[in-house]
Amino acid sequence: MSDRMRIALLLAPAMTVIVVLFFGGLAVGVMRSFNWMPVIGLTEPNLDAYRAVLSDPDFLRSFGLTLYISITSTLISAVIAIAAALLLRQSFAGRGAINLLFQLNLTVPHIVGAIGVLYLFSQSGFFARMAFHIGLIARPAEFPALVFDPFAIGIILQYVWKEVPFIGVIVLAQMQALGTDYESVARSLGASRWQAFRHVLLPLILPGVLSASIIVFAFTFGAYEVPLLLGASHPQALPVLAYKTYTDVDLAARPEAMAMAVVIALLSALMIWAYLRATRARLRS
Repeated sequence: MSDRMRIALLLAPAMTVIVVLFFGGLAVGVMRSFNWMPVIGLTEPNLDAYRAVLSDPDFLRSFGLTLYISITSTLISAVIAIAAALLLRQSFAGRGAINLLFQLNLTVPHIVGAIGVLYLFSQSGFFARMAFHIGLIARPAEFPALVFDPFAIGIILQYVWKEVPFIGVIVLAQMQALGTDYESVARSLGASRWQAFRHVLLPLILPGVLSASIIVFAFTFGAYEVPLLLGASHPQALPVLAYKTYTDVDLAARPEAMAMAVVIALLSALMIWAYLRATRARLRS
């Protein structure tokens, strides 16, 4: 038996479970999004659920809010991660300890971080009480609304706190693999520190930054627990709206919920496709 066949047989049980659960669930979800649910008498596939969803103002507001959260948190995380990686690749006293602290929250679940943001930044949280006790505000309710707010500041804060180390570790590994030779050559030819970064280092680390950012964007666009805990009641993030629609007591609402889920999946797949296409084009050039 060849090594390839042996590896395939060893992986077959796990791959079978993954394929059945993922693609099976995906197939059922897509069929239900086309109004095919024989259990409640829907036996003629159509696009009614998509029409209803795409013409629903609540869906459009939720879609816009979710897109805003994902783009904003991804951009802020990427910028801070690059700056942190630039700092951490330098040699200085205590670098190991700071590097450990930088990566520490990689193992912290998102929901734990969301609860931490809730306790710290809500109008009844730690910072609000501290501001009240030192006389900055007359009562805790005067503290700026950073949680359950229409601008999703609390959600973005949590995502940035969690995703900066994720992107930063990838970028730092790239920088350490590249070394400083390219930048040194640019500096010796008269480039400033900023020019060496902008025209030499940044293009070299850009593939890693993009790949990590695509993952962060796809995750934040489809995440449910953080917007549920920290988001405003209206408009809700799209995953929260989809879940609440799916758990509605009226089973006839489920095709619309599955249509929302398919939209989330399609946008995430589109982002991955765009990244892969851009990467191939960059490699060809």
